[in-house]
Amino acid sequence: MTKVDPNIAAAINGAQGEAAQAGTRKCLMNRRQFLLTSGIATTVVMVGVPGMPQAQTPAVISTYERKFIARLSELAQDEPFDFTYPDEGLYAESILVKLGKAAGGGIGPEKDVVAFNYTCTHQGGPLQGTYQAADKALGPCPLHLTTFDLTRHGIFISGQAYQSLPQVLLELDGDDIYAVGMFGLIYGRFDNLQG
Repeated sequence: MTKVDPNIAAAINGAQGEAAQAGTRKCLMNRRQFLLTSGIATTVVMVGVPGMPQAQTPAVISTYERKFIARLSELAQDEPFDFTYPDEGLYAESILVKLGKAAGGGIGPEKDVVAFNYTCTHQGGPLQGTYQAADKALGPCPLHLTTFDLTRHGIFISGQAYQSLPQVLLELDGDDIYAVGMFGLIYGRFDNLQG
């Protein structure tokens, strides 16, 4: 059996006695203190403490057999070229485009040639024919109007999607453009290996 410090026991009994006499129970914290304390705790958990190691989410990259797509010299700026990758299965339709502006994951002398899967990541809406040359964007999706920025790894600009378009990883060999992998999960697949 553990002994309780007599001073602590007296303080507890005194507080309980006062609350019993008043007919109410005393709260240790008022509403303002509770909100302030919970706000600080949430901030620490969400933002983290400087110097502490943070959890990191690895990028989802799948590599596939190298596939010839097109010749760099034959591409015209802002004229999309359609192809299928990584296979001929469902949701494999993709777009290759020379943006005329440097882009994340871009290849070529100007780092402006990129490729993306043509399927909206929200509910699988088809994005064929929605390339916007002025904005270097794909969309809006005909289902819920999501639009994606092709200069920034296919990140969504607006709409219902919360994931970027899967980007086709490209490799330049002389004048030949090859698809070599996918950055992100293709809509409708549990992994990029299923068709």
